[in-house]
Amino acid sequence: MEIEAALRDQVGKAIGRPVSQAPIKKLKGDASNRSYYRVGTAPESWVVMVMPLDASKKSEEASKGEPPKELPFVNVHRYLEKLGIRVPRILRYDEPAGMMVLEDLSDVTFEAALEGGKNNQALYTRAVDLLARMRAQAERNLDPDCLAFTRAFDEDLYDWELHHFREWGLEVWSGKKPTDSERAELDRTFRDIAKQLAAAPRGFTHRDYQSRNIMMKDGELVVIDFQDALQGPRQYDLVALLRDSYVELDRGFVDTMLDRYIATFADLTGERIEPKSFKAFFDLLTIQRKLKDAGRFEFINRVKGNPGFLVSIPASLRYVRDAFKLRPELSGLQKLVAKYVPELG
Repeated sequence: MEIEAALRDQVGKAIGRPVSQAPIKKLKGDASNRSYYRVGTAPESWVVMVMPLDASKKSEEASKGEPPKELPFVNVHRYLEKLGIRVPRILRYDEPAGMMVLEDLSDVTFEAALEGGKNNQALYTRAVDLLARMRAQAERNLDPDCLAFTRAFDEDLYDWELHHFREWGLEVWSGKKPTDSERAELDRTFRDIAKQLAAAPRGFTHRDYQSRNIMMKDGELVVIDFQDALQGPRQYDLVALLRDSYVELDRGFVDTMLDRYIATFADLTGERIEPKSFKAFFDLLTIQRKLKDAGRFEFINRVKGNPGFLVSIPASLRYVRDAFKLRPELSGLQKLVAKYVPELG
């Protein structure tokens, strides 16, 4: 009852009138340490994000440097608003209480809107166009005060994520450890992949632009979960969206959407992107990102006690297997990891 009173109090202060009788519903959480509550009933409803008071403002996944002085959600939110990107409205932020009152975006995610397959191409076209616009705008509007411009996908981060897979998606998943020579081969190959990925030009990257982090409200696409944004290659958010572990897409459709991004980005910036090399990098990045995801899902299960993401491991591994076929120079890596994770063979 104490938390319910606090939630109603926060909403009351945010909107300037009491909501003492408003019903409260705890919303389904994600893999983070934040909790979400809906206060009220639509259309008179709000969402309160509750953060642990002792939680670091630093990303839960590997990142360098000290924790930021400002809550990343607030910092990156301000930047995206400047770019004209639709993000949830912040009605109140009580930092000492660790509570934030947000507009209620309803429960319709991009993923939910795709159910049934109708209008999938139209919806994905909108999401890809939005991503191209966000990236083009960000490349024109650099902002050193935005945390996303102070951190990056560098060689060490890519390498850490690949070894996150090695630890949780290979060793824990299989219950076996690679031999010393196999481990040395993994170390060399992972570092080489990390070097190639880190060498690409970087710009504002959402980091997790996928079907559960885009909401549908009143016909608009609303971007959420952007607090871990950083500098990365243009293809990164495309991998998150088009190689989504929650919604599987066939390669023909993916190519159509990649072509759409290239064309839209050219219209917005005048820059012509060479499709073949762009897609080859997309495939290499798919291997890195989806291996990491598979390992991360097992980590969330074992360490956080949340098995809800295990169902998405097979799709992640299928994406990696398919990308291996398009990057034959990595056949040695495929053979090695498939020894422990047969789904990759």
